[in-house]
Formats: sequence, C-alpha cells, structure tokens
Amino acid sequence: MTQQHPITPSIELVKQWSDRWHSAKDNDFDVVLFVAIEAARWGADQELEACCEWFLSEGWHPDHPNKLRAARRPKPPNLKEEALQAAQRFYANGHEDCNDEEVKDDFDIIRRALESLPD
Repeated sequence: MTQQHPITPSIELVKQWSDRWHSAKDNDFDVVLFVAIEAARWGADQELEACCEWFLSEGWHPDHPNKLRAARRPKPPNLKEEALQAAQRFYANGHEDCNDEEVKDDFDIIRRALESLPD
C-alpha cells in the first residue's frame, strides 16, 4: 500500500483486537471477522468524532455534536425501558401477533425488571 487512508487503525490496535479474540471464551466467528467488525466500529467512531470536531470548528452550537453522537450512537434500552416496551406490546395486542418465544422473552424481561426492584 503506497497511500494510507487517513482513518487507519494502528498495527498495535489490530493486535489488541486479535489478542482480545484469542482470550475470549466464546468465539462465535473467526478472528478475521472479529477484527473486521472492530475495525469498522473503530473507523465509524473516528469519523463521528471528526464530524463533531468540525461542527465546533465551524462555530455550531456546542450541543450539536452531543445531539449527533446521541443520534448515531444511541444507548441500548435499560431493563426498565425494555420491560415497559414488553408491557406495552402486551397491552396493545395481548401478544396475538407474537410467537411463543417472543411472549416468553417479553415475560422474562418483565420478570427480571421486577426482580431487580428493591424489597
């Protein structure tokens, strides 16, 4: 490779990803796929941060980069939010359109949420 792309992970970082794959207990796929996924995520994060820095350098409101990060890297729902979504599905249609596994999953989420509540 004579010309390197501006967003390229270092050899050390690729080695860290490879080492992490080798030390993992459950390897559902091969090391090449694992490293490719990590590299794609890393590259996307690098690009997002570059865009956020650009917003600030162009004088945009300081909250815009935070809104962009929130939109592009949303946090997964917490247990309470998942349980509320499961309850809403039940109340909306009584799980008529769901298979047995989906119903079980929803009730497991609700059970875990209830178990997490203090006595």
